[in-house]
Amino acid sequence: MNAANRQGTALITGASSGIGAVYANRLARRGYDLILVARNRDRLDRLASGLIDATGRSVKVVTADLGKMQDLRSVEEILRSDSSITMLVNNAGFGSATPLLESDVEQMEAMIALNVTAPTRLTYAVTPGFVARGKGTIINIASIVAVAPELLNGVYGATKAFVLSFSQSLQHELGAKGVRVQAVLPGVTRTEFWDVAGRPVENLPPAIVMDAEDLVDAALAGLDQGEFATLPSLPEVADWNAFQSARAALGPNLSHSKPAVRYGVRAVA
Repeated sequence: MNAANRQGTALITGASSGIGAVYANRLARRGYDLILVARNRDRLDRLASGLIDATGRSVKVVTADLGKMQDLRSVEEILRSDSSITMLVNNAGFGSATPLLESDVEQMEAMIALNVTAPTRLTYAVTPGFVARGKGTIINIASIVAVAPELLNGVYGATKAFVLSFSQSLQHELGAKGVRVQAVLPGVTRTEFWDVAGRPVENLPPAIVMDAEDLVDAALAGLDQGEFATLPSLPEVADWNAFQSARAALGPNLSHSKPAVRYGVRAVA
């Protein structure tokens, strides 16, 4: 291992395939040791073995289903106790393309557990250590449906809106404490996500489908450039800045003692 190039340890959830596996590859090559978390032990072991051979980094695997509280708590304990961890990549999750009225509510509840509860609890576990050490990075994988919820299943869009909103709050609260926060908003990405979502990626227009390698490379470039929100497909960052400026412009009028005049509500004497 090249100790001079060591960046600490990155814990990546959903690391056995797709975006998570690419993050593992890229971060190992950047000098990070890794803790890879996913349900599929065989895939994790194969990935870890290849990365150890290719990079010489330390790679540990943790088999866990983050939708199950016992497994989630075991990963929380790692994040609380391992002071070598300098980065958390909250990537685990799944989605759905099924209309809300045709969806199984039990599956929707499981989606909320994995997409919302898990990254929330893992962030709570790692953040105190980051703040105490004055450094650390949290990367939350959201989605373009965070700002365009009409595109896919409504619960899925809502979970990713939570991830974006949660990330914005974290940035506001932790930015001055040495903690970096990045929200990544992928568009359609060529991964197994779409098989689980019920809409195979092969059936989608090729012009809107990005390879996972390109997605992660763009996301890490955005991190290097200091971006809070990275939308790898968005040509002009000015469009995102305008979106944020419009949201901020609402601030002064979000809460007043009286209803707006346009409602014609007579003020209580």
